Amino acid sequence: MSGPVNASGEGTAGRGATTAPASDVPHRARGVELIGELRDSGYRRPPALVRRADGQVLQLTPLLYRVLAAVDGRADHAGIAAAVGRAVGRRVTADDVRVLLATKLAPLGVLRLPDGTEPEHRKAEPLLGLRLRHVVADPAVTRRITAPFARLFHPAVVVAALVAFAAVATWVLFHEGLAGATHQAFHQPALLLLVFAVTVVSAGCHEFGHAAAARYGGATPGAMGFGLYLLWPAFYTDVTDSYRLGRAGRLRTDLGGLYFNALVAVAVHVAWWVSGWDALLLVVATQIAQMLRQLAPVVRYDGYHVLADLTGVPDLFRHIKPTLLGLLPHRWGRPESKVLKPWARAVVTAWVLLVVPLLLAGTALLVLALPRVVATAWQGVGEQWRSAGAALGDGDLALVLVRVLSVAAIALPVLGVGLLLVRLARRVCARVWRSTGGRPGRRALVVVCGLAVLAGLLWAWWPQPDRYRPVRPDERGTVVDAVPGAVGAAAGSGRATPAPGEARAARTAWPSGTPLPTREKPVLALVLAPADGAAGEPTLVFPLDLPAPPGPGDNQALAVNTVDGSVRYEVSFALVWETDGVVDNRNEAYALASCRDCTTVAVAFQVVLVVGQADVVVPENIAVAVNHSCVRCVTYALAAQLVVSLPEDLSPRAKARLEEVWAELARLARDVPGMTVQQVQQALEGAKARILGVLREEGVPLPGGSTTTPPATTPPATTSGPVPTSSPGRTSESPTGTTSAPPSSTAPDSPTPGSPSPGSPSPGPSPGSPAPSTTTVPATPSESPPGPPSSR
Repeated sequence: MSGPVNASGEGTAGRGATTAPASDVPHRARGVELIGELRDSGYRRPPALVRRADGQVLQLTPLLYRVLAAVDGRADHAGIAAAVGRAVGRRVTADDVRVLLATKLAPLGVLRLPDGTEPEHRKAEPLLGLRLRHVVADPAVTRRITAPFARLFHPAVVVAALVAFAAVATWVLFHEGLAGATHQAFHQPALLLLVFAVTVVSAGCHEFGHAAAARYGGATPGAMGFGLYLLWPAFYTDVTDSYRLGRAGRLRTDLGGLYFNALVAVAVHVAWWVSGWDALLLVVATQIAQMLRQLAPVVRYDGYHVLADLTGVPDLFRHIKPTLLGLLPHRWGRPESKVLKPWARAVVTAWVLLVVPLLLAGTALLVLALPRVVATAWQGVGEQWRSAGAALGDGDLALVLVRVLSVAAIALPVLGVGLLLVRLARRVCARVWRSTGGRPGRRALVVVCGLAVLAGLLWAWWPQPDRYRPVRPDERGTVVDAVPGAVGAAAGSGRATPAPGEARAARTAWPSGTPLPTREKPVLALVLAPADGAAGEPTLVFPLDLPAPPGPGDNQALAVNTVDGSVRYEVSFALVWETDGVVDNRNEAYALASCRDCTTVAVAFQVVLVVGQADVVVPENIAVAVNHSCVRCVTYALAAQLVVSLPEDLSPRAKARLEEVWAELARLARDVPGMTVQQVQQALEGAKARILGVLREEGVPLPGGSTTTPPATTPPATTSGPVPTSSPGRTSESPTGTTSAPPSSTAPDSPTPGSPSPGSPSPGPSPGSPAPSTTTVPATPSESPPGPPSSR
């Protein structure tokens, strides 16, 4: 194995080297480095590796490598031939050397031009390669800063770190969970920014791990920096010198980044233990997700390089075409089909047969699903941008930055997909056009195929009524669903839901003496369709009256939407103190919609604190979501109620703490339009838990086994849950929810129809008030112009 050779021409050309005129003496290009033979190779004849000044690594045959090694800037062609002949044990002439230099090595950019100038390098640019690289640490700096961290790869340290990581990952994923961390992060934007910053730093640590692993194995890491992967910022480290190492050293380098991700997860867990910030646990989850993503061997992630170094085949993608052609029976005996060792060829063939269909299918699905992906991204960017505007108006700069980062996180991947498809089309067209040069018949066939592909793209992307609509969380997202115009999915799923405009016969339960509804005079009704296409079961229709206004001590969120393309939210929170011995409070959420491309959401949350002995305890919790002629609409109702019996009035300190919880709920009411259904449910459950925590600290004898159950989500239906409670110190909760699809919309700005008048959040009056009081925090959005329509 030859060491690196600098541009001065130092090296060994062998005895017999002669001095010749400068015009007849070849020189290596500046910065060309001879790495040597690939150790533990999967080739029958191991190739030799050479690195150019631009970082491109080239594979050479043993003969070409010896010729390049003999080019030292002093020996002429005859001297090079003599040195190479002694090394290979065969006669090599000066003319042989001239041919090899001119036809094989010079095109690779490893030799100076005849006039003595340096060649122009055309580095290979993979389709998914890193572009616009910027060096942060040059090789000297990288070697200096990674030297101390190379000690972390001592076997004893590695075992201890991996055991700690396994314990942390198991505890976070299977014991602690991430619900509390998610809730805290999304309700405290500063912590969410901290999570984002630590995650970005961990990506740099990942590359740092590759460099430290190479240094531990004896290789010399190169520059570290960042660039753009499609349009997404990414870090990189030059560890091509690790090809000098054996298989174990190369694998250590490949896995060094994942090892440092594990170290970051352990360190963040320690930081969580010290600070108590649950949001930091999200960083542990991001590290695990990044490690799993990096292990995928399909594209050039760490898993790809692990497989390449296990087989000793550095560039697996170069073997796709030879491998596929080698499967043809008439090519089985050809020499090019036997380049790899049998076991390496078997592994590479299995990889090719797995990756090629996945890449082709993924590209096809990407093309077909692109319209809906773009529509979903457009909707998401609009929501985040409106939320950023609202946060800017409130002076919450941390939340503004979170929303701006969210816009980038949504937009950049979609723009990157578009850039990828453009690059793929340009590359395929250029390659096919060059390969068919001088062959009119083949070129005509290619043109016909290109027109067919263009026609298919027009069919998949041409604007149609349902083509560009956002993806809903309740959709299945199967392969068939990605095909535009696919109708077999709904038919084959066994669902009884009729298509828009489809007429069906139904059994109707209608009050006597009441006129039946007509097309000209429709009436709001509740339709119960048999689930899962149950054969023989009837469809039932019942009249549905609008709810009555809330009475004293009741809470109601009523969202009625009849405007096409609009978005309406009604949010009502109430804290009620009952002191008269009768607890019959009602908490109601009604979402009623009859419109197209609309979103209608109602959220009601009520806390009833019963002071002293109660004679009658029959609270009601009701959530109703109803659609009437609602096409491509989202209708959701959520009602959550907490009833607690108190033996006596609370202390001023406990009331002050309840004030703090209610202030958080006021902010939650403002943020609901930008949250998912699960986030709203988690936030309400978190509020319940904090209220119960205040009462426990006050000494209220709550049951030890009382729990908070997330509100249920079911197809549109009416649900109610009277929950009795009479003994002091008992708690009862009746969470109820009905949904046709999760909501997404804009911020609230108008009062709730039919709700108690809004007031400032307060724990309410002290016991002894003549009547129970209700405090609500309404947050209801006005209608907004539609963006890309939501769908049903």
